[in-house]
Amino acid sequence: MNLQDLRGLLDYHYWARDRMLDAVAVLTPDQYTRDLRSSFRSIRDTLVHLYSAEWAWYERWHGRSPSSPLDAGQFPGVEGLRRAWNENEQNVRAFLEALGESGTSRVFAFKMLSGQAGSAAFWQMLQHMVNHGSYHRGQVTTMLRQLGASPAKSMDIVAFYRENAQ
Repeated sequence: MNLQDLRGLLDYHYWARDRMLDAVAVLTPDQYTRDLRSSFRSIRDTLVHLYSAEWAWYERWHGRSPSSPLDAGQFPGVEGLRRAWNENEQNVRAFLEALGESGTSRVFAFKMLSGQAGSAAFWQMLQHMVNHGSYHRGQVTTMLRQLGASPAKSMDIVAFYRENAQ
């Protein structure tokens, strides 16, 4: 993947994130934190997991390997999570630009949350981050339906391409 491809993936990823957060923002605090017995306890916990994983990848790119995920309790409401995630988005985008075309294949060594050593090319980690987001956005869509709430507008990548066609 080249730099332009990775920029496009990030554009899609954050576009879909914003649609998801918009759909979740109308929930009551009870709905946002209700135990729905999914991979993660609640919509909040699922979203914080998604953000936390993205934050951890960014930390790893800087030689820091977190040993635990972020605590969902740090984000009692959607707006606080949105602010933190938007800030991390700017960090991720700036890091990509600083890497440049030749840096997208740079291999980073890191430790997983478990302490297990790992390494991967930057483009693979970024592609994984976007794919991971798609997976959990699908879970949130199901959880919204379980609550009787409206799901987000389409978050399919083809909808992104159509909306941003030039």
